[in-house]
Amino acid sequence: MEIVSNPSWGFLGGLFIGLSAVGLLLVNGKVAGVSGILGGSLFSSSGDLSWRIAFVVGLPLGGLLAIQFNSIPNAFAVTANPALLTAAGLLVGLGTQMGGGCTSGHGVCGISRGSIRSLVATATFMFFSGATVFVFRHVLEKT
Repeated sequence: MEIVSNPSWGFLGGLFIGLSAVGLLLVNGKVAGVSGILGGSLFSSSGDLSWRIAFVVGLPLGGLLAIQFNSIPNAFAVTANPALLTAAGLLVGLGTQMGGGCTSGHGVCGISRGSIRSLVATATFMFFSGATVFVFRHVLEKT
């Protein structure tokens, strides 16, 4: 199956991510790191649960809305074992705790605020994600 991409979707998505990050910082004084927002919604006691839930619920809703406007229905499918996906999710959660944030917090919000820690974290994420793709596509894949 050939997937044709339209660069304007990436631009529009990035624009909305940036605007939402700026809006959250200006309105609530909070950084739009998804792991921190999700974690805070699970263990919130400071009365800020409503905006956290709205943010977390809005993530998949935004994706579903984009699918409605995109001309490529079902561009991908999740076919992995549910136990493997659960384990991967838990490992990602552990990694975000160890790294002091997730890719969205470091990459979008931290770098834009000039954080050296976020710059190093984002460079590390990008390097290891590229290395992982290389290994899976060129080392482990059977041709």
